[in-house]
Amino acid sequence: MEKLMYPIGRFEFPANITSEQRNEWIRILKDAPGLLRKATQNLSEAQLNTPYRPGGWTVKQVVHHLPDSHMNSYIRFKLALTEDEPTVKTYDENRWSQLHDSLTVGHEVSLNLLEAVHARWVSLLESLTEEDFSRKFIHPDHNKKMDLNETLALYAWHSQHHIAHITSLRERMHRN
Repeated sequence: MEKLMYPIGRFEFPANITSEQRNEWIRILKDAPGLLRKATQNLSEAQLNTPYRPGGWTVKQVVHHLPDSHMNSYIRFKLALTEDEPTVKTYDENRWSQLHDSLTVGHEVSLNLLEAVHARWVSLLESLTEEDFSRKFIHPDHNKKMDLNETLALYAWHSQHHIAHITSLRERMHRN
């Protein structure tokens, strides 16, 4: 079950962050919408409504979750860049996944939304200085200050994590 939940492994905060690593994480965010689109290409409605693991979200819910989550992160970046260590708003991702739009709207809408969010986010990220990436926000769920380096690493992993949920399900379904 661990491999189904974490197909690329659990996230670990890096100890030391280099500009090369940061550039790689930005590239991952830049590429994520296209990789998600490819991962969902030619899936039937029944396949889109298949959970990626027992008790997990459906492929469609995962696709809708990514822009929900990444819009929140993009806003957290902007808050951290414009305010002094703001406390960010959290949300219940499981409850969001059960809302009407996450269950009924076609996945193409969220593919397009993710492309738009990532285009803006990557543009912002590419403009930041080393000092900007050290800015922080307070995440109440983790009860800690998170800097933008850590957050970038987390969301690069998050993109790959959820895309791997779909690609590993495709492999198990023999839908390569």
